[in-house]
Amino acid sequence: MLIEYLNQHQGQFWIVCGFAILIFEVILLGLATGVLLFAGLGALITGLMMQLGILPETWLAGLSSFGISSGIITMLLWRPLKRLQGGKAPAKDRSSDLIGLEFVLMQDINLQTAGKTRYSGIDWRVEISPETSIQAMVAGQKVTVTSVDVGVFRVRPSETPGT
Repeated sequence: MLIEYLNQHQGQFWIVCGFAILIFEVILLGLATGVLLFAGLGALITGLMMQLGILPETWLAGLSSFGISSGIITMLLWRPLKRLQGGKAPAKDRSSDLIGLEFVLMQDINLQTAGKTRYSGIDWRVEISPETSIQAMVAGQKVTVTSVDVGVFRVRPSETPGT
């Protein structure tokens, strides 16, 4: 009975199928794949062409039109959608109010072993900044934060007055 209904109403089937694919793509995947976007639009076009009488309501015509229209939509929309993505990853924001913060090391650190410090209620990992040529720093040494990542201070020795 369902098969018979679908055979007699293929235009509506393709339209419902197209909307279902688009809803799935937008709500569950957040337009992340694009493939389902093209497939959903192809199914909608196929259903509309069947409803308008341009295509016969047969499975062969429906599947052929679905594949061809999805391919054409992909070719037409691929570059514009790719351009919308910007192509390049955004540059990391290296600015932070924490850069320039000075504190005293609580333990020895070197290039292989990071230390820890507690600042503003958070335990931060303390690493030697790659911008320096220093191999190790000792506990009690005053350091300055040169860059910050999530949970990580990268430090260099603080400059002492008069040097």
